[in-house]
Amino acid sequence: MSVLASASAGATKFMRIVPVILAGGTGTRLWPLSRTSLPKQFLPLAGPKTLYQDTLLRASPSPLFADPVVVANEEFRFFAQRQAAAIGINATVMLEPARRDSAPALIAAACYVAQTYGPDTLVLALASDHVVLDPEGFRLTVEIGADAARLGKIVTFGITPTEPRTSYGYIRLGKELDERGAFEVESFVEKPDRATAQHYVEAGYLWNSGNFLFPAGLLLSEAETFEPVIAECAAAAVAAATSDLGFLRLDPAAFKAAPAKSIDFAVLERTRHAAVVRGSFGWSDVGSWDALHEIGTPDDRGNVCVGSVTMLDSDDSFVRSEGPLVTAIGLKGISVVATDDAVLVMPSNRSQDVKELVSRLKAAKRNEVDEHLTIHRPWGTYQTVCRGDRFQVKKIVVEPGGVLSLQKHHHRAEHWIVVRGTAEVTLAERKFTVNENESTYIPIGGVHRLANPGRIPLELIEVQTGSYLGEDDIHRFEDIYQRA
Repeated sequence: MSVLASASAGATKFMRIVPVILAGGTGTRLWPLSRTSLPKQFLPLAGPKTLYQDTLLRASPSPLFADPVVVANEEFRFFAQRQAAAIGINATVMLEPARRDSAPALIAAACYVAQTYGPDTLVLALASDHVVLDPEGFRLTVEIGADAARLGKIVTFGITPTEPRTSYGYIRLGKELDERGAFEVESFVEKPDRATAQHYVEAGYLWNSGNFLFPAGLLLSEAETFEPVIAECAAAAVAAATSDLGFLRLDPAAFKAAPAKSIDFAVLERTRHAAVVRGSFGWSDVGSWDALHEIGTPDDRGNVCVGSVTMLDSDDSFVRSEGPLVTAIGLKGISVVATDDAVLVMPSNRSQDVKELVSRLKAAKRNEVDEHLTIHRPWGTYQTVCRGDRFQVKKIVVEPGGVLSLQKHHHRAEHWIVVRGTAEVTLAERKFTVNENESTYIPIGGVHRLANPGRIPLELIEVQTGSYLGEDDIHRFEDIYQRA
């Protein structure tokens, strides 16, 4: 039985659109803020909320939208779950066992939606790391696209270019489908050189935003036609999916057997059902630091400053600090990004070269490529404050209800000093409470566990001493988050 036939069995009509949020990207062009362990979609880059949260809110449950499905990597699962819950959105978080680009992930999500709501259900596929400055305009554009999608179209949202960008793909419009701004797609074209991009702009091409709207069953049938192996693997991964700690975990063997391919190459550039709706809702894929400069609020000299920044006699520059005071004199067309452990300085028009810089740092095995000083865990965070030859000091924050694994260390002892909240400590056969301004000691080899039973974050200072202080000196006996 095909994927579509399986999904059709017992299907009912479902009128709301199901948002599918793809949240597995890494965003290396926004280093040093976006890193492997905490990519840009989970960072508050364009406002108080993260890009992922803003994406969820644009398509939040309403008469138009159903609860979202989020596709995330294993390592980002708790970010996806926790950040959705923080804004009151009940998301089904689907875990992809390996990175296979967007086609297997989106086809698996479409299969899940078709089986859950029916193959005629519309799916709105959204990147989790884009910025939309006009959410209401975005929703109106989606409504226009829904009319075309219900007529059997895979609809992409095209953006009217403001300049000849070489970092975007373009869409050539075909015949008009309706008076509201929907067109057939004549062709998709890849990222052009500058002269070709100029021609595209003059000829009325649109930027390809990489966001799509389609009937779930239509995408599945097209996938079966053009990429039968991916379709089969995605369907098998959904059929054998398991529920785990509130996540929907796709079957690893089936999903990993799918070839890695983008949904553009797999389906959209090959289907005869492609349509495009022109959108004017202040869109950016935030693919570089100059993009954040463009959407920021400039001063009277064209500077955009974020964080603890003071500038003198500077023009058309972007300066962002995530902690330290950054001061600048006489800048012109320069971007500066500072975190607690790294600083990036470059001409603003060289922001596309950050990816190459990150590759060099990775080759040099610099830890700053992957990790921030503050490391996120399912239970909270820890930050290295001071490090010496045989000691290390960390600040640990355990969220309410957070529980660390039952564990021991072979080479280090630990002193814990509680500075906020209440700690529940397990040590060997004992379980006891440590309150604010109290401390306890964990000897080398002591089987222990730390938990926060309270309603406020638990903050403590941990002093480690010993011959080896690496994070891999840990033997877990029990872990509610089921980590290795």
